[in-house]
Amino acid sequence: MENTILRILMVDDHPMIIEGYQHTLFAAKKENQTLEIDIATDCDSALAAINKSKNVGKPYDIYFFDISIPESKDGIYKSGEDLAKYIKQTQPKAKVVILTMFNEVYRIHSIIRSINPEGFLIKSDLTSSELASAFEAIQNKPPFYTGTINTIIKRSIFNPIEVDEINHKMLHFLSLGVRTKDLEVHLGITLSAIEKRKKNLKELFEVEDGKDQTLIRIAKEKGYI
Repeated sequence: MENTILRILMVDDHPMIIEGYQHTLFAAKKENQTLEIDIATDCDSALAAINKSKNVGKPYDIYFFDISIPESKDGIYKSGEDLAKYIKQTQPKAKVVILTMFNEVYRIHSIIRSINPEGFLIKSDLTSSELASAFEAIQNKPPFYTGTINTIIKRSIFNPIEVDEINHKMLHFLSLGVRTKDLEVHLGITLSAIEKRKKNLKELFEVEDGKDQTLIRIAKEKGYI
C-alpha cells in the first residue's frame, strides 16, 4: 500500500493542548500515513507557516485553528476564525478544523455559515477518542461536529423560525445584558431599526407579554441563543 503524507498545521496558544492533540493524531493515523505536523501559537506565526508551505510547494492538507489566539501585528487577522476564512478563500481543497471553548449559539451558527469547516470541535466535548474519530471523519466523510454543536443544530432545525444574522446578533447581545439603546454600536443600525426588528422577533417567537426577558428565554429554549 502506497504511503501518503498528510501535512498538518495546528494553531493554538496553549502548547500542552497542542502536544495532546499531536499524540492523539499520531496514535490514530493509518499505517500507510506519515504525518508532518507544524505548530503555530498566534496569527503571525500561523501566517508565516502558511506562506512558507506555499513557497516550497507543500501546502498543508489539514488546518486546526483555535478561535482565541493573539491577533496579527498589523491587526488584519484577529483570531483563528479570520485565518480559517483566509484558508477557505485561498486553499479551497484544504480541510479546516475549528476548535473553541465558545458554545454560544450565535457564534456557532456564524462560523458554520461563514467558514463551513470540515471539523467543528468544542473543547469541553473533546476526548482523545473523540479527536481520533474527528480526524478519521475529516479525512473521509466530513463534516464532523462534536455533541454540543450537533445539539444546537438539531434544536434550530426543529424550531424553524427564520432569524437573519443581525437578529441573531441582537438576541446574543440582549442575552448578555446589553441595553437596547446601546445596541447601535454593536449592530451598526439605527435605534428605530433595532426597535422594529425587536418587535418582529417578539411576534415571531410569540412573546405575549412583550418583555425582552421573555424573548430571550424563548429564544434560548428554541436554540437561537
